[in-house]
Amino acid sequence: MVKDPKRTATVASEGAILVSVQLPEQKFVEDPLAELEGLARTAGAIVLGRVYQRRRWPDPTTYLGKGKAEHLAQMVRATGAEVVLFDNDLTPSQKRNLERIANCKVLDRTELILDIFATHARTYEARLAVELAQLKYSLPRLKRMWTHLSRIRHGIGMRGPGEKQLETDRRLVEKRIHELQCELNRILRRKERQVASRNGTRTVSLVGYTNAGKSTLMNALTGAGVETRDRLFHTLDTRTRRWHLPGWGPVLLSDTVGFIRDLPHHLIASFKATLEEARQADLLLHVADASHPAVLDQISAVYRVLEELGIESKDTLLLLNKIDRVRTPGVIEGILQRYPSAIPISARTGEGLDRLAGAASHALSRTFADIRVECAVSNGRLLAFLADKGEVLSKHFDTSRMVIHCRIPREYLGQVRRQGGQITHQDFGPLGQFSGGVAEAD
Repeated sequence: MVKDPKRTATVASEGAILVSVQLPEQKFVEDPLAELEGLARTAGAIVLGRVYQRRRWPDPTTYLGKGKAEHLAQMVRATGAEVVLFDNDLTPSQKRNLERIANCKVLDRTELILDIFATHARTYEARLAVELAQLKYSLPRLKRMWTHLSRIRHGIGMRGPGEKQLETDRRLVEKRIHELQCELNRILRRKERQVASRNGTRTVSLVGYTNAGKSTLMNALTGAGVETRDRLFHTLDTRTRRWHLPGWGPVLLSDTVGFIRDLPHHLIASFKATLEEARQADLLLHVADASHPAVLDQISAVYRVLEELGIESKDTLLLLNKIDRVRTPGVIEGILQRYPSAIPISARTGEGLDRLAGAASHALSRTFADIRVECAVSNGRLLAFLADKGEVLSKHFDTSRMVIHCRIPREYLGQVRRQGGQITHQDFGPLGQFSGGVAEAD
């Protein structure tokens, strides 16, 4: 049987040394190990030491320089650390060499994130996605799992037990990957059908860097009562709640998995079904932690992930959350200089949420038209169509005709006319041009 990647990668309750190597193409940050420390603590590790080095290029043998690798080994012996956590992605040979030098387990950034995802996965779908990502990561690294089984003979037909076991494991892993991909594709198709069956209900999706406060914002907007904790990747499963948007009406608000710098490609591909809500949403609310010292880098990292998902051009509102925690003067102004359309808010105190609701209503209205339709009183089919595809704001009747004021996606205007409706007035501008809200039916 193939070894369980989750068992080999866990760092819960283990003493850890954190290591980061910064290369010239990476942007300098004040504390380059801060995010890795957050990941380590989220995974349950106990941080015992930190090692940092700046290099022009990685050492092909140990990623670190030779002297720094020896310093790392001394620190492991002095602290009794059980694992070394790298903020970089290592090759199998680099990991093997470092484990031999430090005489302890070595995990790179991707393995650490996979371990956190495996710990936090609760639903069937999330567990499948994590397992798929783990197996895709471990497949090219299977060889080092069997180095303890050496070849006992050489030549054609004389391969040792290690190589035979490697081939067996590779087939098992590839078969399991295929099974998981088929099951996740089935879940994705089901989710696509669910989204398509919402009968014109607008959807809004929360995206953003992990621990930016998306779940707290969802609670503030919908009263969902979603559990919130100050830790990375607390939310892995999509949650959808109804949000009554003033000046618009009910929309569906979804909370999705948080993003992070250098999010492993295996995870993005594996969580495609989970991210389907964001891909199909009419509007994205990009939540950023304005109190974080690297907030601009985090905003850029999220936009890179959105680009990888192919939804970077989707209508998006940038929200600068946690402004109640900002203590340094000029921080918000500095962010607004780069992103002038961003909306400062505090999901915890409620500051700025009214402005957010107005901006969301305005953004959604760009694809809608406010129209007045006149038709025969007997045309119940048109009235049902307008109620199904849009939102009826008011109805006025006389002996033979009725006038309907409604809000409907522009794509359905042609069908309104074909079903006997005469559009007497239409407006493609912001909401509120007619009544400013939902009127009672006469």
